[in-house]
Amino acid sequence: MLQEGLAVLRAGDRDIEVALGHRLDEVVSLLERYMDEIELFNPAYGLVGARTREELVLRHILDSLAPLGHIIRLLKNASPSPTIADVGSGAGLPGIPLSIALPDTPVTLIERMGRRVGFLRNTQAILGLPKLTVEEGEMERAPAGRFDLLVFRAFRPLVTQKSLLAEPPQPGSATGKRQAPPVFKGLLRLLAKGGVLAACKGRRAAIAEEMAALEKALGGGPGSLAWEALPCPTPFLDEERHLVLLRKNN
Repeated sequence: MLQEGLAVLRAGDRDIEVALGHRLDEVVSLLERYMDEIELFNPAYGLVGARTREELVLRHILDSLAPLGHIIRLLKNASPSPTIADVGSGAGLPGIPLSIALPDTPVTLIERMGRRVGFLRNTQAILGLPKLTVEEGEMERAPAGRFDLLVFRAFRPLVTQKSLLAEPPQPGSATGKRQAPPVFKGLLRLLAKGGVLAACKGRRAAIAEEMAALEKALGGGPGSLAWEALPCPTPFLDEERHLVLLRKNN
């Protein structure tokens, strides 16, 4: 299934074909070894919810690589030496598959749970990924302004009910507008100027609801937040998948 899924992704996107075509055997071997490590440590660490190897391939590995073409194109438009961060990396998804697919691009995994950080560092050493870095700690404490692209899946919501219930600022206040929700604000501070927040999400309708809630939390009306949702179907998975992009302009 892994090889067939990669073939589907390559056939549907020229940039993925260029990135993976000449080193496909190496990519498959590294992904297989990565899954071996997940399966070895999963019972103790609770890394993923997959019960079978097939589910691990489908819902985690191929799902992490489904937006690869979009990510490659985003990196082409970034700085001459673009950098990626996977925030709340957990088992290293999608950061490790992206590092395997893009070995010349620096990828940083940011994870707060010590046991999972140990797993990520051990896996990095086993796979020998030279551009992969693991950082332990809360997103809010990580140094700011370093990354051209932030990617994540199954992370905290961009906006919470608490943010929606926050009182709007009073007329004449110092800010004049609502403060950004903490998670959204924390993610934006990690981005360099012109950087892009890339969130792996599901249904388009649910994304629209979340973005409307984020606009409300930020104090703007409908359409006040610039975002786009790019389809990135996962091979053999009959569910909607999108990469949601929000840009940092200052």
